[in-house]
Amino acid sequence: MDSVEAGAETQSEPVTAAMLAIGDELLSGRTKDKNIGHLADLMTLSGIDLKEVRIVADEEEAIVEAVNALRGRYTYVFTSGGIGPTHDDITADAISRAFGVECVHDPEAMTLLGDMYARRGLEFTEARRRMARMPNGSTHIPNAVSTAPGFIIGNVHVMAGVPQVFQAMMEAVLPSLTKGARILSASVRSPFGEGDIGGPLGAVQKAHPDTSIGSYPKFDGQSFSTELVIRARKQEALDAAEAAVRSMLQEVAAAKGLAAPDLG
Repeated sequence: MDSVEAGAETQSEPVTAAMLAIGDELLSGRTKDKNIGHLADLMTLSGIDLKEVRIVADEEEAIVEAVNALRGRYTYVFTSGGIGPTHDDITADAISRAFGVECVHDPEAMTLLGDMYARRGLEFTEARRRMARMPNGSTHIPNAVSTAPGFIIGNVHVMAGVPQVFQAMMEAVLPSLTKGARILSASVRSPFGEGDIGGPLGAVQKAHPDTSIGSYPKFDGQSFSTELVIRARKQEALDAAEAAVRSMLQEVAAAKGLAAPDLG
């Protein structure tokens, strides 16, 4: 994963992203998505905030609507699925419509695929030619696994749904992305449930607007506890919020007449 940051431009302002996962099989449960988590990991390592994920069916209108909504709102949009050889692989058509351009058989993609099938002694059928279709003016995303490229148009990166191929395409895309400031984090273990600390924790968050404080309840079969995760882009903001969280928990314990808690 160290290659995520190599040679990449970094900016202090937040860089944002959204993902659009496309496919009836995701919504029916026949296929369990593995790409969202992978993308989320890569975005976090790159200092890019993944702000939204949508899953839509293989319906052109739904894809067009989602792409146009997301591409105007975030720095980058990443899609997965629907660029294969079958009739229901309509992502290229939908993206073309979203951008108001023609969907064409890209000459370079046609050559790549034609040569690959020739080497394998297979016919370059019309169905296989569909994988060379993309919006006019797109640039390629290389596919080191199965040759058929993804494509980029505007700020939208269109990739295959097969996890191995999606991951290979993301590795090809990452060096070109503007990276944001890395998000720093610290964890504090609260021995109290959310019901005990919800109010005071909200006050801490309000007092530290440059941080994000997440609350994750746990139950061990007998009692509730909470893991508190503080995130910030600046170390001083992180340190101040963490100190405030720890102080708040000490105060909650004192109000309950308890000994100072072990906060991890």
